[in-house]
Amino acid sequence: MCATEHPAPTTPPSPEGGWSESISVLRNVTVVPPVESNLVQAAGLLREDGSYCAEGALWRRHRPITTEPPKPSEFAEKISGRWLWGGVLWAHFGHFLVESTARLWALSELDAPVDGVLFIPKRPAVRDQVRGFQAEFVDLMQRDLPIRVAADPSLVEELVIPGQGFGLGRITEATPKYRNAIHARFARDIKPEGPEKIYISRSKLGLGKGGLLGEEQMEAFLAAEGYEIFHPQEHTLSEQLARYKAARKVIAADGSALHLYAMVGRPDQKVAMVLRRKSTAHTLLTDNVRYFCKCDPLVIGALRTEWVPKNNQRSSRLSFGELDHSVIGRALHEAGFISGGKNWPVLDDAARNQVLKDKGIKSDRFVESPAFRKAREEKERAERRARRAARHARRQARAAAQNDG
Repeated sequence: MCATEHPAPTTPPSPEGGWSESISVLRNVTVVPPVESNLVQAAGLLREDGSYCAEGALWRRHRPITTEPPKPSEFAEKISGRWLWGGVLWAHFGHFLVESTARLWALSELDAPVDGVLFIPKRPAVRDQVRGFQAEFVDLMQRDLPIRVAADPSLVEELVIPGQGFGLGRITEATPKYRNAIHARFARDIKPEGPEKIYISRSKLGLGKGGLLGEEQMEAFLAAEGYEIFHPQEHTLSEQLARYKAARKVIAADGSALHLYAMVGRPDQKVAMVLRRKSTAHTLLTDNVRYFCKCDPLVIGALRTEWVPKNNQRSSRLSFGELDHSVIGRALHEAGFISGGKNWPVLDDAARNQVLKDKGIKSDRFVESPAFRKAREEKERAERRARRAARHARRQARAAAQNDG
């Protein structure tokens, strides 16, 4: 494989190809990790002549979140051999799946082997730590392929630099080469094992991590319909993938687990996603499932309200939704996921307060979303006006009837 000549990318990675499906091979590359823990970080690759290698940047939506770093005055080490550039190594499970795996498609394109995958840490304090799920994912793409993390400026003898084939933004659809590589290589030896119906839960993660108020009650309703309540964080990636391959009907709270499901999901499987907050973030997750699995997931937005941090009263990863079970039950019934569901009861105030107490959620930390509260109050006012109008209409009708008599 030879280095390819192409302009440095100035536009986001595209599912239609372009630099997202290109591969460069450079020698004597300087790898510069971040020194500050920010969203946008000065970090990445410098060529032998000191120029910035923009093909190695991580893009999110419309901008790169790794930018040209200063040239280091010295190297902590020299890394010999031939390595595949992996980019930024995220500790967050969902961001790892979507952004740290974005260049592994090149494993299907190499004309010579590599010694491993080379990353830089997202958080400088993490240094060169590699978590179990990160190593397992790479192993499920190619057996016995090491991960190495450059926590300090390093000089790499030879580096294969694929374009960013996956990520957040339009590229959530992924390039054909990325999707083909995942479908051909990832978890191909994992056999389906498990029930035909599963619910992928977040209930054991706690409300403070973007949970769902009333999720345990929904789980009880789903268990009565024959669904296994599955907590993915308690299982290895291989065990999770075996379950996802076996299931015919999959219901999940929206979250990172669906990114993993999408990598092995099939068109013949039915998928439903229950939204856990009022946010447009779920559209990227929906697109991920749609394009990878070739199916349209059922998206259920059924929040009675949303609870937000008192000191930052907006929807975020720390807020949590309160489920309207009646809406969820009817939606799942109509879509063929369950036989019942027409009369699932919602939590009353006493049950809600008990759940909040059981989970240690205090009123001095979380409050009801102002947006939801305003919408509910407006709805209640409209309903009162409608009732008054109806009463007035009935009185007028009775008066007219009396006059006619």
